[in-house]
Amino acid sequence: MTELPIAASPSLWRRVTALYAKLLEILLGACVGILVIPVTLQIVSRYTPLIPSYIWTEEMARFLFVWTIMIGAMVGVREAQHFEVDVWPNLSRRSEALVRILARLGILALALVFVWAGLEFTRFAWNRTSELADLPLWLIHVAWPVAGFTWIAFAGEQIVDEARILIGAKQ
Repeated sequence: MTELPIAASPSLWRRVTALYAKLLEILLGACVGILVIPVTLQIVSRYTPLIPSYIWTEEMARFLFVWTIMIGAMVGVREAQHFEVDVWPNLSRRSEALVRILARLGILALALVFVWAGLEFTRFAWNRTSELADLPLWLIHVAWPVAGFTWIAFAGEQIVDEARILIGAKQ
């Protein structure tokens, strides 16, 4: 993301989104750390007779893997860490801001799809449970609309930053 001067006292919205981003980073670390447990149990039980084979570990690993991917995508949007291709490497600061706004609008479009379809996806799974561990399926399905709403917040914040450059900054 284009570097902007940081205000002495960020707005309440910026402080809330910064705290939310920090929470997401902590949850991402926790998901990855916890994911190691069921996967390790699966590996050990498959190749040694030390522990019995647990069926629930496969579902738990799947749930955690989905959440790890979705939270990672949310953090990636916040930090603008998704890959970019420099088609025009020598743009002025304002032109670069315009290109970034167009890219963020693409993220917003995808986010709206995730919210709309994710809500339907979650509604479909609301009263269903997983086959093996009897976990409520909405716990995994709700990751899609949560990701969509998060992308809207983070990409919207970035669009505002880029619009400030586009409107008021010098080349």
